[in-house]
Amino acid sequence: MPRLRTIVAQSAFEMEGLAEVWNELTSTPPYSIFQRFGWNRLAAEIFSDRLRPHVICVDSDSGTAIIPAAINDREQRIEFLGETLFDYRDVLHAGDPEPLQLAWQQLAKLGLPLSICCIDSAGVDRWGGFSLQTFCTAPEVSRDKTNEQQFRLAHSRVGRHFRRLQRQGVEFRQFRGSDSEVVRQLYRRKAEQFAEDATNVFRDPSRREFMIASCALEDDNCDVFTLQSAEGDLVAGIVTFRDGGARRFYTIYFNPAWARFSPGVVLLYEVTARSLAEGLSCDYMTGEYPYKMRFANSSRMLHKLELSASDLAKTCTLRQKVA
Repeated sequence: MPRLRTIVAQSAFEMEGLAEVWNELTSTPPYSIFQRFGWNRLAAEIFSDRLRPHVICVDSDSGTAIIPAAINDREQRIEFLGETLFDYRDVLHAGDPEPLQLAWQQLAKLGLPLSICCIDSAGVDRWGGFSLQTFCTAPEVSRDKTNEQQFRLAHSRVGRHFRRLQRQGVEFRQFRGSDSEVVRQLYRRKAEQFAEDATNVFRDPSRREFMIASCALEDDNCDVFTLQSAEGDLVAGIVTFRDGGARRFYTIYFNPAWARFSPGVVLLYEVTARSLAEGLSCDYMTGEYPYKMRFANSSRMLHKLELSASDLAKTCTLRQKVA
């Protein structure tokens, strides 16, 4: 009989005991930054007032699995850690399928419905037995389909807009994730930009706090690009994370006072061109917005999963029988 060990971490502190095995599981592709231990540990701490961690780890001699689950008491359902701020969701698994099956069965014992969105198509093999639904796509600029010179030529009009801004005294600048005051200013402006819009997630101070902390956590792997006026005013800003062979464009902000110059689109163009020059593909993240689609040359499908408590229990039973 294989040795099986099950751990349920119900706080950020208890998650510390999973750090080593968590890091081993995410050390190889196709896991994204949103599956990294540091991001999940931080989310468990900052959003503990709305999502109670219920992270399940099952380990055996031949396999390991982690489900980064949390309980939303207000909605009375199971979600994944990260609140609304993790674009790509996934379970962690390596080796024999039994630990993952047992982890799902352990989760189903909660007797709660399950709601997960933004499951990346890169990891759908780990979701066998679940009926995933289409959620949306993530536009990309693939380095395999273009290079800096070709990209700039194809969008030369936006390049002219960039030079127009430069003639206005606007400067392109780059910062690291540990430049927390720059990150704080950008997210404060993002919160103020659509302050009356209920869909503006960064009106929430905890979400802004999480982004400042996660940028500092990534530090050299986080690049913050800005356009700033001669007077030092923030004209536009982009928060990005380097993840494998891609630069992930997480947040884009533009100053409404400069809207006639389309500074957000201009900055997106310039950072994309420079990323291609570095040999990086550009992941524009969730949503087919027009300002992304004008540059994108490919996209990736994302999925969602909605199950009642009874359907979750039935699916977990079927997964075991199939295996």
